[in-house]
Amino acid sequence: MPGASPPNEADLAPSDGAARDVAARVPAAASAGARGAARRLAGAFTVDVEEYFHAETLRPAAAPSAWDSLESRVEGAVDRLLDILDERRTRATFFVLGWVAERRPALVRQIAERGHEVASHGYGHVMLDALDPAGFRRDLRRARAAIEDAARARVEGYRAPTWSIGPGTAWALDVLIEEGYRYDSSIFPVRHDRYGDPRAPIVPHRLARAGGSIVEVPPLVLRAFGQNLPAAGGGYLRLLPFRYTRRAVADAVAEGRPAVLYIHPWEIDRRQPRLAVGTLRALRHYAGIGRVEEKLVRLLADHRYGTVAAIVRAFEAEEASGTPGDRRAA
Repeated sequence: MPGASPPNEADLAPSDGAARDVAARVPAAASAGARGAARRLAGAFTVDVEEYFHAETLRPAAAPSAWDSLESRVEGAVDRLLDILDERRTRATFFVLGWVAERRPALVRQIAERGHEVASHGYGHVMLDALDPAGFRRDLRRARAAIEDAARARVEGYRAPTWSIGPGTAWALDVLIEEGYRYDSSIFPVRHDRYGDPRAPIVPHRLARAGGSIVEVPPLVLRAFGQNLPAAGGGYLRLLPFRYTRRAVADAVAEGRPAVLYIHPWEIDRRQPRLAVGTLRALRHYAGIGRVEEKLVRLLADHRYGTVAAIVRAFEAEEASGTPGDRRAA
């Protein structure tokens, strides 16, 4: 299947700066011999850094006006994730909510200092279908300023809250391009009641827009029954048998497409407050939390993972060498 080859194990090393990093790594990625000589990564491991009460599922019980009055749990959960990643010698991409970066700058700085990529998850965790382009631009700029100030590193990647870039919000890609983002990881190529575009490619690809282009890095899916089934982590890791996610990763590795996984810090926090929501919402948010850490450790033991930036570098190197991945104009 066409698409970016999995990046090299060398991309696990922390970067001292985006420009220096690209200069150092693109030549290596462009060399087939160098790629073949190094152990390939299976894909990218990502963390959407937000509080439990930021989840869209809990919104009826946790209005934004009440967030500052609710117990914060994000630091302890992120610390645990950082320790797990250190134990597996894994570098990851942390998509940080600007709201968190403003209130927990030391946490964001710690993520960067421990060698991980820091990217943007927006500021207020508002799904994009509730914003217009001007409102999205304000949210994007406020988040980037807070995250870059805390991390002391440039932010080049973005992931929308609740995967909310799709056919009806494709205008957000234009704003991301205008704001200088290198890549997006928001388009889930599945059919879902809240998000997704089942027509979207399942491999990294470049989206051409009127004002430029941006690399899209989709989350992992399992191809079965002639369709894409979501398998990238989060609720799918919590609610479904472990063998389901393991199979999806194995298939992606066999096909040469990066397996992009994700998790939220609250998904390993067994002691988070239980907010009063309906049965379905409670199931979506709380079910399986007690088993996620064990599943996560097993996933990281099966394969090596790196950052989304490493996948983007590999994709761009293949473009430069004349073997680009899929392209789809949006």
